[in-house]
Amino acid sequence: MTTIDTATITVELPDAFDPRWNRLPGIQVDGRRITIDPAEYFFRFESSTWLVADWELVKAQLLDVDETTESAVEQLALDFIKNHGESTSDAARVLATAYGVYSHLFREEHLAGLGLPQITADHLRMLREAAMLMALNKVELDGHISNVGPCWFFPAATSVVFDLDDETGGMLDEVYHGGWFNEHRRIESIKAHAALGGRLVHGCQSVPDQSGGVVAPYGASMANFREDLGEFKAGWIEQVYARRVTAAE
Repeated sequence: MTTIDTATITVELPDAFDPRWNRLPGIQVDGRRITIDPAEYFFRFESSTWLVADWELVKAQLLDVDETTESAVEQLALDFIKNHGESTSDAARVLATAYGVYSHLFREEHLAGLGLPQITADHLRMLREAAMLMALNKVELDGHISNVGPCWFFPAATSVVFDLDDETGGMLDEVYHGGWFNEHRRIESIKAHAALGGRLVHGCQSVPDQSGGVVAPYGASMANFREDLGEFKAGWIEQVYARRVTAAE
């Protein structure tokens, strides 16, 4: 593991997290309080700064703006980030911002009309929690992946924390990456992720192969991203699965 010296990360959220997150090394959940020891939690932790924008400002000034023939939604998000993005070394702020983003994207009102009866409100909670922690992962402009935590490997991490079988973990992974599989949700996702300084990109294909996703800055090299990803994932996925709780336990 590559790591930098950094302080323990602590954040208190509006809602309690599932205590089974304590199964993963370096993370402690106590109700609404989450504490992360970066040296134990991350497989690679080379950067302690992130780009964020105020979530309340995103809600007020971006979510309801429509794209036009002259300005696509991606351009709207990029311009917003340029105008309002801030570099922060406060990881708790990143997590709190991500809580707002994913509470919005994975809200229960979507369940009734999206044609995914197998997805429940409890599944949305799992998505919100895992995606929030994934916000600490980071890709640099040159495509190098600087921060990698266990939630990069979404099906592995959710199987450990939530006792999901592989099929259900893969289904949630597709919902996370697919933005609900329609253009309306994709547009909503692009706007919301401006609060985390970029866009959600994936290393995997349509069938999950645990290549993960990350909020990457606009302009990041995707060629270098995929090359870096391919070199590290197998061994780290095994380490996540090793935390699975068996029936005997």
